[in-house]
Amino acid sequence: MPSNESKLTVVGAGLVGSLLSLYLARRGHTVEVLERRADMRRETVDAGRSINLAISTRGLHALRQVGLEEEALKHAIPMRGRVIHPVKGDLAFQPYGKDDSQHINSISRGWLNQFLMTQAEKTGRVSIRFRQRVTQADPAAGRLTVLDEATGETRELRDAVVFGTDGSGSAVRQAMQSQPGFQANSETLGHGYKELTIPAGAGGRFQMEKHALHIWPRGTYMLIALPNEDGSFTCTLFLPWEGPVSFASLQTPAALEAFFQEQFPDAKALIPGLVEEFFSRPTGHMVTVKCAPWQAGGRTLLLGDAAHAIVPFYGQGMNCGFEDCVVLDALLSKQPDQAAAFSEFERLRKTNADAIADMAVENFIEMRDSTADPRFLLEKGVEKVLLNAFPGEFVSRYTLVSFSRVPYRLAYGVGSIAGGIVAELAKDLKRPEDVNLDLAAKLIRGRLTPFMEEHADGFRLEG
Repeated sequence: MPSNESKLTVVGAGLVGSLLSLYLARRGHTVEVLERRADMRRETVDAGRSINLAISTRGLHALRQVGLEEEALKHAIPMRGRVIHPVKGDLAFQPYGKDDSQHINSISRGWLNQFLMTQAEKTGRVSIRFRQRVTQADPAAGRLTVLDEATGETRELRDAVVFGTDGSGSAVRQAMQSQPGFQANSETLGHGYKELTIPAGAGGRFQMEKHALHIWPRGTYMLIALPNEDGSFTCTLFLPWEGPVSFASLQTPAALEAFFQEQFPDAKALIPGLVEEFFSRPTGHMVTVKCAPWQAGGRTLLLGDAAHAIVPFYGQGMNCGFEDCVVLDALLSKQPDQAAAFSEFERLRKTNADAIADMAVENFIEMRDSTADPRFLLEKGVEKVLLNAFPGEFVSRYTLVSFSRVPYRLAYGVGSIAGGIVAELAKDLKRPEDVNLDLAAKLIRGRLTPFMEEHADGFRLEG
């Protein structure tokens, strides 16, 4: 950075922007954060667009670096696996890891965002200004034109160092599109989402298994539910925009109730506000954003969803954005040249962001289509047997993504190899425990071990 006393500008006070401002303040910088929305700590934010967060190893590591992990975990609920809800029949539990020590954590997006903003301000080096909209920008020059929507006044920032953390619809990224060579690809998923609520039972009791992510997989659509501190569950319905079963097909209370009674009868019984919530809350869009370059002129840098928005089906959007902060902080410690540090950040993170974006879309298909399939369940059982039988030798994609800090691109590669091994071993099995461990050892050491040895440096970054 130019000097430890330089003033930096962060555009966006969401999760990544708030955490980034903490990291920058810790480095001795004065930071001004510009946020388009009102202060969520003082004004009620509309419900309906939260999608509960699943914080795991990468995100927790980022919080640990600034001393906030312990407090965050006090407000998180461990989720040890998925509970699958069929239309009829018994529930099925699918553990996430080899044992209960490997779990992800449900945490409130709103609480965490407010907590990070407050902690940033407590440094005395971070000021957050709300209702601030960037109307123009010259990223290479570090120049911003900012409208104060509360007063109607416009001001201009010059020679700023700008960090764009303003989400998937980033104004900073849009300004960068005028730069020579800039490329951006935005793909909207053909599904939207609607948020619903299962309230707590009597005395704050959880009405379903507390330590799990609940899924109602139904082929082209699904319902999920994550636990909240107060005993409630935040449910999210994912449906196609158009088609026989879609948001377009659910236009009346009668149609909605009939649909839930047919497809999600156990959930319907627990959602007393189904009709009111469905028709009063907004329907959210989900988008994957890939772009390059992420920096301009050594003056402006994109991080988080502004650089690499992903769909929420691997629970890694926030974790990936938080990991951006960790990587950038380490580079700024080693590299005195700001432009070089920004370029190296993009080199390190771009391939990994693309990998988790692709994995998130693939996991959506798995969650809605495969989690209730007997063959899928058998292969998951074989995977768990191998994880316990060959510790350190056999690793799964999900384990690396959620329970380590191994680069996403390597997790993607491991997943392809490990998935092939599991499919081959499960081919003629009826029970996971009957897997041929001698053949498993041969396949693992012949296919997976060479890949891991080739990328040994990356695999040392464990959580």
